[in-house]
Amino acid sequence: MLVELHIQNFALVEDLRIEIGAGFDVLTGETGAGKSIIVDALGTALGERTGPEVIRTGAEKCVVEAVFDISGCPSAAQAAIEYGFETDDNTLIVSREIARNGRSQARINGRAATASVLREITSFLVDVHGQHEHQSLLSVPLHLEILDTWIGDKASTLRARTAALHEELCEVQDERDRLQTDERERARLLDLYKFQFEEIEAAQLLGDEEESLAVEKNRLANAERLSTGASEIYEALAGSEAGVVDGLGQAAGIAERLERLDPSAASLAELLNAAFISAQEAGTLARSYLDEIEANPARLEHVDERLNLVGTLKRKYGDSIAEVLKYGAELADKIDGLANADERSAQLAGRISDLDTKLAATCSELTALRKQVSTEFEKRVESELAELAMEKTTLEVSIEPSELGPKGADAVEFLISPNPGEPVKPLARIASGGEMSRIMLALKTVMARSEVPTLVFDEIDTGIGGRTALVLGDKLASLARKCQVVCVTHLPQIASRADTHYSVSKAVESGRTRVRLDKLEGEARVAELARMLGADETSDAAAQHAREMLSVASSGNA
Repeated sequence: MLVELHIQNFALVEDLRIEIGAGFDVLTGETGAGKSIIVDALGTALGERTGPEVIRTGAEKCVVEAVFDISGCPSAAQAAIEYGFETDDNTLIVSREIARNGRSQARINGRAATASVLREITSFLVDVHGQHEHQSLLSVPLHLEILDTWIGDKASTLRARTAALHEELCEVQDERDRLQTDERERARLLDLYKFQFEEIEAAQLLGDEEESLAVEKNRLANAERLSTGASEIYEALAGSEAGVVDGLGQAAGIAERLERLDPSAASLAELLNAAFISAQEAGTLARSYLDEIEANPARLEHVDERLNLVGTLKRKYGDSIAEVLKYGAELADKIDGLANADERSAQLAGRISDLDTKLAATCSELTALRKQVSTEFEKRVESELAELAMEKTTLEVSIEPSELGPKGADAVEFLISPNPGEPVKPLARIASGGEMSRIMLALKTVMARSEVPTLVFDEIDTGIGGRTALVLGDKLASLARKCQVVCVTHLPQIASRADTHYSVSKAVESGRTRVRLDKLEGEARVAELARMLGADETSDAAAQHAREMLSVASSGNA
């Protein structure tokens, strides 16, 4: 739902902030007062193409910002999230800045966005119907969506089944196509995969061997230095009469004699005995380590070769032995697939045939459903159009065969003939702005619910009046119970039904023309309705008529 619109330096608007009501909102005012400027500004915020010509004279840029409450529009929230925009508080703020040099900047919740992304996200939020390009009915693919939405659960179920079958069919076809590559290419790949697999297999890699080989290489490469060091340790500890072990043994014996004379020397004896034992063990360990150290050039060469092999395989197939082994397993699967390609291809061909049959049957069922209900859909829309002063209009739902896809095998387009005796033609080619708005209103009325939470109707009352205007007002008020409706109108019959009424006017201040907007209540609203009835400010009869219209509207809305 549109909550607020802020416009700065756009056309005749210097600075205007509009808080939009939740139900039925109308904008009224004299012709040329600037009502359509507000709608154009909203279109700019929604991502419509806009040039620097809209910038107010004397300003370097214009800015339009729209604030939306998206708590009731999960599709918009999902679209925003998919593009990386946070919507934690269910608020979406979109803005456009147009500079005098022609540059345009779009933002969503304060972050930069492209105009195309802005249009895609806001298409879930607002539909503008009137004399402008932002009209969803001009998009023929939408006609199928409108029809299927009107049909309801039956169409939804069939479409879900169709989409699932189509997705599986595409996946199976892709796999078959990969198998049915050029025979020579397949043989080349098979040879390559076999060579790579055999190279990895022949190496007989172990997951942790690289680290152990590196440790062994370091030991073999430094065997002479290690042996010399171990020998020196042994000699220092136990290799001569002056060795540490003998010295500690003698000291420990003396300490024991002291302990017998003086018990307080016990701790000294204990420490020396422990040191004597540790020195003996260290000497034994040094001797054992010395015996293990040997210069083995042949083994060193072998370890070097093994490490080089591991390095080569890592450069080719992965950053670690684990990744090399994983790649080898993948190669085995690829080899198996290529070696058995003909058998697998035959299996896939059978699956494709089965899916083709099922998909064709589901599409036929969906086509039959669309054709079955299209006549009733046409009648309902024509009935609504008749009440909107388009009683001679014929609507036809064209359902023609199309390329099979996830939505079925139908090309759906709405065709109309506004005049008796004239053949139906594509809606987008012959409907005027006012007719397009009323057609959309008729469609929204017959739909079970509105998919878009905010509908904007500009110049929807073109060419109508009297009783038709009353019907149109009733329909807009009824539609506003399902979604937010914003309407630019010249008709008091429509304006009187609104929940919120704004008056748009021009004022000259300091020699500059500015657009003003006032929220009307009480007698101010009565005066505006009286003006719309064609009366002057002193007409008591018009004012009374306006009060009666508001009273009737109030009782009708109750």
